[in-house]
Amino acid sequence: MKRTSQLAFIAAFFIVVFCGCGGLHYSQVDPEAGNFHPKRIAVLPVDVGPYGEARTIVDGMIAEVLISKRWFNSVVAGNNFQEQLQSNEDLRRVVTDYTVKLKAVNFSDPQLSARIGDLCQIDAFLVINVEYWNYTTENEDKVGKVGMGIKMVDAATGRVVWTAGHYRSEKYLLVKPDLLNVAKTLFKEMIGYMPR
Repeated sequence: MKRTSQLAFIAAFFIVVFCGCGGLHYSQVDPEAGNFHPKRIAVLPVDVGPYGEARTIVDGMIAEVLISKRWFNSVVAGNNFQEQLQSNEDLRRVVTDYTVKLKAVNFSDPQLSARIGDLCQIDAFLVINVEYWNYTTENEDKVGKVGMGIKMVDAATGRVVWTAGHYRSEKYLLVKPDLLNVAKTLFKEMIGYMPR
């Protein structure tokens, strides 16, 4: 009887340890996010860093996923947001100033974010950067790897409501996985933790 309970304890311990490894690598929700339920959201142009080939396809994928979720009444992203940036000089300047300040000193300027909210008629916006977009080797396995960082900003106050970072690797032998599909799976997983 004692041996059975010891084995049960050991089995339960390993289940908890291995199941506890799920989730995002990093996710932080503002304590006041429980009261934040945006109806209209925008996605600023994705910062792809050195992975230029990801630029337009990631923007389009994010717009597609957010629209298909139907969590928001309005989603301004992808080509729609690019068209607004091209046609509105004030919006282009404000978005550039906001993202430069956020990147340089990690400060979400409340005046600039409120201006973005007014110009785009939105409650919140996402700032997304691509951390990985490549084929590489991990522990002697060939993988397709995509990583992203996401910040959700309350447009009215400039408060960063949610921050997350995660990556996904898919192993392959001969046929490389499509990085867009890896990114789509990753993005869907990440926004499952996003306040809405």
